[in-house]
Order: sequence, then structure tokens, then C-alpha cells
Amino acid sequence: MISRFTIATAILAAATQTVAFAPANKHAVLSSTTSINMGPPIDPSAPVTETYGEGSRKYRRTVYTHNEWVKHRSSDRFVNNLTTLTGSGIYKNIGKEVLATTSVAAFVWAWNLVSGGYEDFSGVMHDPLIASKWATEIGLPLTIFTTLSPSLGLLLVFRTNASYNRWDEARKFWGLNINHTRDLNRMATAWYGNDSSPGSASAPKQIAKAIDPAEREYLLGQVSLFTWAFVRSMKRHLSPPDEDEEDYIAELKSRLSPEQADAIISATHRPNRALFDLSVAIEKLPMHFMRKNEINKNLSIFEDTLGGSERLLSSPVPLFYSRHTARFISIWLLFLPFALYGQFGDSWNHIMMIPASLLISVFLFGIEELATQLEEPFTILPMQGFCDKIGANCDEIVSWAGQDVYKIPDEVIEQMEMERPELEMKSNLALLGGEVEEDVAEEPKKKRKILKKLLRIGEGMQTCVPTNLFSEISKTLQGQGYLLTSQKYNIAYRIAQRAVVVVFLSSARTKKMFEVSC
Repeated sequence: MISRFTIATAILAAATQTVAFAPANKHAVLSSTTSINMGPPIDPSAPVTETYGEGSRKYRRTVYTHNEWVKHRSSDRFVNNLTTLTGSGIYKNIGKEVLATTSVAAFVWAWNLVSGGYEDFSGVMHDPLIASKWATEIGLPLTIFTTLSPSLGLLLVFRTNASYNRWDEARKFWGLNINHTRDLNRMATAWYGNDSSPGSASAPKQIAKAIDPAEREYLLGQVSLFTWAFVRSMKRHLSPPDEDEEDYIAELKSRLSPEQADAIISATHRPNRALFDLSVAIEKLPMHFMRKNEINKNLSIFEDTLGGSERLLSSPVPLFYSRHTARFISIWLLFLPFALYGQFGDSWNHIMMIPASLLISVFLFGIEELATQLEEPFTILPMQGFCDKIGANCDEIVSWAGQDVYKIPDEVIEQMEMERPELEMKSNLALLGGEVEEDVAEEPKKKRKILKKLLRIGEGMQTCVPTNLFSEISKTLQGQGYLLTSQKYNIAYRIAQRAVVVVFLSSARTKKMFEVSC
């Protein structure tokens, strides 16, 4: 009789092994086919170590391409995920908790067998091995756990949502860094050498100025380098020192000059120093200050992403919430086997309550572990990949041909110079027509100066004259305080003769308004 019970106990011990979830060897070596290799670029021949815990986070920095997405939505994904169940780092992390819950379930099962009787393999029931009034079966009503289940669910949902939102926010910060580093270098390259303000009529002439290619390459190269230096310093600022310090120093010294690298490395707040150097590099670019202001708007966004990332790193989900959730789920799962024993009466000696307790604890502890792993997002984001991508993109952008290469042809510039008096004539006629501020219109000397300027501009131009346009200009001049003597009569006529094609004949509507004769 006892031998049969011993056999049953041995079967139970074999069935409740949790080696797959227990942290047996933290530095186990995985095969090259494991999915944990997805992450930062590594040497394919190098083994993957530290498959769970803090050391495994560097292997979770996934960067998806089309190939990974095809595998991600493959119809075999369910089978693949089940086959890698025992190798999951998440489940290895919660091995101790699952082992504790399963041990409680095994204790409840064994105690109830020896105190309440058991059934052998032939189906024969036997009396309890311990016959005592204090040796009775132990258990709890399931109602307690069903009542608490909604509360536990709400706690876990909020915990995982809050953690995922933190990860998503951190990823968006780095997305802004990628976008605005490209924007900054694009504007710097396209506007290099343009001293005119945006929209200025003199811009084409200014663009055509000769630019030293060597100086352009150096100055734009500095903008690209310090853009990369900022994001790389931000990555180091958000990473563990023992993981990234040596690589960070080596990368800066390999790309920057010794003075520039030492200035950033020795700074108390390295990202701020790199951002300052980037501001100085932008200030040295030969372009109009309004264009520099547009470029500097990107630097303000960098400050926001840096500050937001520091906020996420320094402020976890409130600790009292995390601790209460952990205590709630731990107590709930540790006492659950007491309520499950009676629910599995149809199985042999209630034995199925042990694997049921194991699975429930794996999944619920796993949800809490997922939230904990997501809560600090920077060590699982592929920040090194982002920095390398930003550096490569910026270097490529500043290497493109800028304003100095795409010069305006000489004949186009000459044509613009010929048309420029017409543009000035438009603005001067508007002034004579009263379309200016009052303090300017009330200055007779200013009007005479403009009138003489119009005469100089109009010399050599021959065009048609609207027959009723002269009277309109005469009224305009009289309205501005002029007496139309014969001399000024001729002046007004010449203004009309040389300017009407620019002012009035530019639209079909004007042609219909005036009868034109040559």
C-alpha cells in the first residue's frame, strides 16, 4: 500500500518539475537559431549569453525590417512561440515565484492525501495515513478568489498600460530625434551661403555668390558631427555606465577632434554640451539669421526629447502602486491552490490542481513581469542603432550639392537685373498712389525723390499708353500735393508711358478697363 503511494509521489515530483522556469544557469549559451538573437548587430559566431535578467535586455532591442515582419505575422507563429516556451527569458525571470506557487500546490495535494485518504492506481480508496483529529484536509472556498479577480485584473491592466505608454513615449522621443536631425541638416545644406531673408527678391543674386567648397565641407561636416554627438551623448546619458561608457568614449574620440571630444566627455551634462557645440556650429554657417532661427527650432525640440527622456528614467510608476500589485498577485496565487483542490475532484487524487496552479502562476506573474520590463524603456530600445542611423543620414545629407553648386545661369541673372527696375517701379507707384504709411506720404521731399527715381528707371523703355490713364495719374499727383505745371505734366506723362505695361497691362482685367492705343 505504501509502496504504491511512494510511486505516486515520485510521479508527482516528475510532473511538477519547473526546471524550465527556474534560473538554473544565468550564463547559459544559446544556439544561433534562438529568437533572442534579434536585436543589435552582433557577431554571428559569438554565443548569446545571459538569456534572462538584466544582461538579456541588450538582446531585446529589436529593429524590424520587411523580413522580420514577414516572420512576425507568419501562420506558424503560434507553433514557434509554443516551442520556445521553456527558453523564454520572461518565464526564467519569474522562475522563483512559479516554483513557490507550485510548491504550495504540491504541499496542499500531499497533505490532503495523507490526511484525507487517497486512491491507488487500481482505483481502490485507502484510509488516511495520519489518523488524528488535527490532521484534516485543508482548503478555501473559491468564492474569495472569484470576488477578488476583477480587482486583480484592473491592477494588472493599469500596470501594463502605464508601462507600455512609457515605452511608447520613449520611442516617440527617439523618432523625433531621427526626424529633426534630418530636418536640421537638410536646411543647413540647402541654405548654406544664402544671406538673404526668406522671400526676399534679392535672394537669387545672393545665392549666386561664390562659396569656398572646402569651407562649406568643413562647416557642414561640423553640423553633422555635432548632431550625431548629441544623440550619441543622449544615448549614453540614458544607458547603464558599465555597458556603454567605454564604447561612448571610443566613438567620440574616433569621430571628433581631441579637443572637441574631451570637451564633451569632461562635461557634467554631456548632451547639453554636445547641443551647445551644435548651436555654435550652426551659428558659424553663412546664411541669414532668419534661416538660422528656423534651424535652431530643431534644437529646442532636442531639449524637449532629452528632458522627457530624463523624466521617464528618473520617475517610475509610483512605487506604492507597483508594490501593492506585486503583493496582491503574490498572495492571491500562493493561496489559490487551497481553493483549487476541491475543483479538481474528478482527476486522480486531485492531482491536476498542481499543473493548473503552475500555469496560472506563469501567466499572471508573466503579465506583471512584462510590465516591469517595459517600465524602464531605454535599455530595451535600440538606441545604438538609432544613433548610427542618424550619423549616417546626416553625413549623407551634408554631402549633397548645395546652393553653391546649383548656381543660377548668368543669362538668368542678367534677365533678373533687367526686370528688377520694373519691380521697384511697382512699389514706387504704389507709394505715389498713397499705399504707404501716413508718415511717409506726408513728406514732399520723399515724393520728389521717388518721382526722379521713376524718371531714371523709365528711360529707354517704350510702350503703349492708355488714353485715359494720364488723367488718373494726374489726379493721383494732385492728391499728393502737386500742381501740374507743364513741366510736371510731362513728368507724369513719361511715368505713365514707361510704367503702364508693368502696372496695368499685367492682367486681362486691366486691358478691358482701358482702351489702349500706340
